Amino acid sequence: MRQAVLAAAVDLLTTQGLAGATVAAVARTAGVHETSVYRRWGSRENLILDALTSGLDTALPIPDTGGVRDDLVCFFTALAHLLDTAQGQALLRLSVERDDTLDDRRGPYWSERLDRAAAMVQRGVERGELAAGADPGLLVEAVSGPLFTRVLLSGAPVGPAYVERLVDLALNGARPRREP
Repeated sequence: MRQAVLAAAVDLLTTQGLAGATVAAVARTAGVHETSVYRRWGSRENLILDALTSGLDTALPIPDTGGVRDDLVCFFTALAHLLDTAQGQALLRLSVERDDTLDDRRGPYWSERLDRAAAMVQRGVERGELAAGADPGLLVEAVSGPLFTRVLLSGAPVGPAYVERLVDLALNGARPRREP
């Protein structure tokens, strides 16, 4: 039941946005009773956040290739592929769409996503690939920000070559400095 409901929620969020993703609509689409959804999730907000979390975390596993550059290129290439889909674009739009019932919970949601991705950078710091003072969250934001901006504002392609350029640009600022 959980998978059917989450899939229905993502489908409705993708096709109809937040307004169309009511508990009643999700239950109807999933073929379950509305009270079953409320019993499991308690509220529309919990359901939506679970659907977004499950969808993104499944689509974007955190790689561990043994090198920070390879990890970041792998992760952000997967993100770029997701953003090239209707589902990825809809989920990105939903993340910035105003909704009084979800606005208070977006901060913790995005902090958790950022912390997951920052683990790749932290491993690079621990291996000495990056400077000890490198800020993992800032580095992840430095790469993801331009990706999100491209998709949301310009619709320009965000393929692997663009991802590699962004990763290299961000990593260059985080590498250990050699004394002259």
